[in-house]
Amino acid sequence: MIEPGRRESESALGDCPRMGAGEPFDFVCAGCGACCRNRRDLVLSGYDLYRLARRLNLPPRLTADAFCREFLAPESCLPALLLRPSARTGHCPFFEANACTVHDARPLACALYPLGQAIDPATGQIEYYCQMPLCGSAVRDAPQTLQGYLDRSGVAARAGIDARWAVVCTAISQKLRDAGGWHNPRVKPAARRAARALYYDYTIRDDFYPQFTANTAALMELLDRML
Repeated sequence: MIEPGRRESESALGDCPRMGAGEPFDFVCAGCGACCRNRRDLVLSGYDLYRLARRLNLPPRLTADAFCREFLAPESCLPALLLRPSARTGHCPFFEANACTVHDARPLACALYPLGQAIDPATGQIEYYCQMPLCGSAVRDAPQTLQGYLDRSGVAARAGIDARWAVVCTAISQKLRDAGGWHNPRVKPAARRAARALYYDYTIRDDFYPQFTANTAALMELLDRML
């Protein structure tokens, strides 16, 4: 599966070597904001949107309307959300005064940087790989590992939800493609309905995962009737 948060090709990501949890990883963010400037490739998961909505105290739908662009992915037939750059600066809309204004709720791709993540849609197993960073510094005073970086960045704490998101989205995509994909006129309205279950039908007062489970279970039954 393509790395969450970046619109890149499978072949490009396949060239990056995978890393084990105990391997040395001494990257430290330098706080320069280079990864926040001129970004056009940040795709959000439903959990990313939910976390931003809670941080902003807005419903997910309003958060998406204000900061995202929804599109239907041509290959997967799934709805997706792309973080829309600021019209004023061209940078991430949450990047102000050389800092992230939603750092505690930043999307997965931002928390991972400069790592990438690949999830097996059959097993939910997660692999990590390192892309060449254009910034940052190295830690020299104490050994650092990949697992330590994942823990400090909050990636490890959300890994179970991210893995389940990948597994469920793959199953929904398969159902839409098995129905004929975009050649079937019923697939587009089905994909629009999937957008509600995956991104919008959440209350920020309640935990994400139980809502996600209920939403997608009901969605799969609905898709069986629609398709």
